[in-house]
Amino acid sequence: MSTPIGPTDSSLVPRFAGPATFARLPRTDEVAKTDIAVVGIPFDSGVSYRPGARFGPAAIREASRLLRPYNPGLDVSPFAEVQVADGGDIAVNPFAIKEAIATVEASASELLSQGTRLVTLGGDHTIALPLLRAVHRVHGPVALLHFDAHLDTWDTYFGAPYTHGTPFRRAVEEGILDTEALTHVGIRGPLYGKKDLEDDRRFGFGIVTAADVMRRGVDEIADMVRQRIGNRPLYVSVDIDVLDPAHAPGTGTPEAGGLTSRELLELLRGLASCNLVGADVVEVSPAYDHAQITATAAAHVAYDLVSLLALTAKKDR
Repeated sequence: MSTPIGPTDSSLVPRFAGPATFARLPRTDEVAKTDIAVVGIPFDSGVSYRPGARFGPAAIREASRLLRPYNPGLDVSPFAEVQVADGGDIAVNPFAIKEAIATVEASASELLSQGTRLVTLGGDHTIALPLLRAVHRVHGPVALLHFDAHLDTWDTYFGAPYTHGTPFRRAVEEGILDTEALTHVGIRGPLYGKKDLEDDRRFGFGIVTAADVMRRGVDEIADMVRQRIGNRPLYVSVDIDVLDPAHAPGTGTPEAGGLTSRELLELLRGLASCNLVGADVVEVSPAYDHAQITATAAAHVAYDLVSLLALTAKKDR
């Protein structure tokens, strides 16, 4: 096995210079084989309120310049364990949602067919559906851990079946999720009606509210989630609005009373024993951000997801 090529050395090139890739990693076309690719999808045509998440991937990459090679929270040096590279952006049609979904699915499937695992930077949450379709093609029905303020299991919005509020309802309907292992974490805020919760239960989701995390604590919630997931292949989808607006103001549909960035990162680190097969971080809208608060949080979330995938790859060897 060849030695992975890591990020640009910050002792030689200052962090505010050098490549604009995630964590200043090499591009996929600069390495022989990519084990984990960080890929952007600058798409926000599925949003229902504030737009701007199409600029999320660039903002997250810029905020990732300060990331360092060793992750003490997970005791892993992800860039040394496996080859991590930046796969650039998947270019999608901003005027045709169905076409964009098809493009994302095809592009993700091509990367997965090469043995590459993906951490995807959104973009709005619509992109989770085609990403899950692509992962399902490789792994079959997958467990889903969904961090979000919102359920994202609505049926339609203004008659549209594909929006950032519908991906997981469509995924259940298409049979690409393991309905014995579906969990939302961070849910809060007003709903359209009680039926939203009834539908969600019918699809098989368990709900951990933001208040549950506050009252029961990170360790208990992480243990409960691990037991629900078991050894199943796991996909993690993180809508950055799972964080309180104090920690993530730069997002399209903010809700008061959310998680802290510390709570979110510790919950992710609680997944170290799980079989993670893919992940996304979505809904960063930099036009509403302040001092890179949201982008910085998202960059660290993506870094921990890369680290978790590196641990999985290490166990598989």
